[in-house]
Amino acid sequence: MNLPADLLYTKDHEWLRIEGDLGYVGVTDFAQGELGDIVFLEIETEGETLEKEEVFGTIEAVKTVSDLFMPVGGEILEVNPALGDSPDLVNKDPYGEGWMIKLRITDPVEAESLLSAEQYKELL
Repeated sequence: MNLPADLLYTKDHEWLRIEGDLGYVGVTDFAQGELGDIVFLEIETEGETLEKEEVFGTIEAVKTVSDLFMPVGGEILEVNPALGDSPDLVNKDPYGEGWMIKLRITDPVEAESLLSAEQYKELL
């Protein structure tokens, strides 16, 4: 299983990549594997400011539908446009082309409560 060391992780299987005051969020390799083939993403929160652990969208796979949770609070600046036509990018490249949202982080201190790759691996 792929767990990049430069990312932070949640117990709900989302990852966060921080670039300055911006963050990118997606689901982990473990999560996409458990979900199976991803067929649709519904993220209608672009432009909204959400708190940590609030639902920012849903991910639909052949087997199930799951909520997507904010790893930190912030304003959602962009939803990955490529996922509209190719939701399977989440399966193929969960940490790269399969990112879901770009946000402006409101409180960087919230990231300190997230898991390192090593801590996330222990959780699994």
